[in-house]
Amino acid sequence: MTVRVTMLCAAAAEGSDGLVFGDGALNDHGRHEDIPTEEVIAPYSMALRAPSARCARAAESLAIAATPETALRDLDYGSWYGRPRKDIVAKDPYGFSAWLTNPDAAPHGGESVARLCRRTAAWLSSLPADMERILTVTEASVIRASLVHVLSAPARAFWHLGVPPLSAVTLTMRDGCWNARLGGMAIPQQPQSADGSASVAVLRTQATGWYPPLLVRP
Repeated sequence: MTVRVTMLCAAAAEGSDGLVFGDGALNDHGRHEDIPTEEVIAPYSMALRAPSARCARAAESLAIAATPETALRDLDYGSWYGRPRKDIVAKDPYGFSAWLTNPDAAPHGGESVARLCRRTAAWLSSLPADMERILTVTEASVIRASLVHVLSAPARAFWHLGVPPLSAVTLTMRDGCWNARLGGMAIPQQPQSADGSASVAVLRTQATGWYPPLLVRP
């Protein structure tokens, strides 16, 4: 049995001071006309979405009757929730740096990247085999965590997996093996070196057009 999960990334939230951690208003890329519906929406047997307001709006704009799924929720940003990223960098540069370099760090008091990766992997592993095509509207963080699991990459590879707003990734599980596809380009599971560097290097080369989240364009 083949299970195929297409994950559509909702647009990032923005405030008056730029990119904001957590839920919020869609940025200018979140308009209906910017969503590549012809390329993204394939036939599906189940539609799910993250419980955030932005994912609800994205699903509504595509006329997708998606059921909220708590397992697809964004990373818990703790005390950083609702605050602009540049404000965090200015006021807690050491905590922000630790968060980007140590997947077990949670300087905001919320959820660590490693914990997000574990719960996302648990959700993927729990998908019923009789659901052949699943469509999800979810957060960039959840898509990164899904790719970490599918590629058997270490959690510290998380920040090397840039997920553009309104991009789509399709994960396919066949005979117990996963692979990933961004648009029309396959990203097969890669052999992992001791420190995970080989997986990240190959992914950077194959996933043309992806960029690290710290380089997200305005």
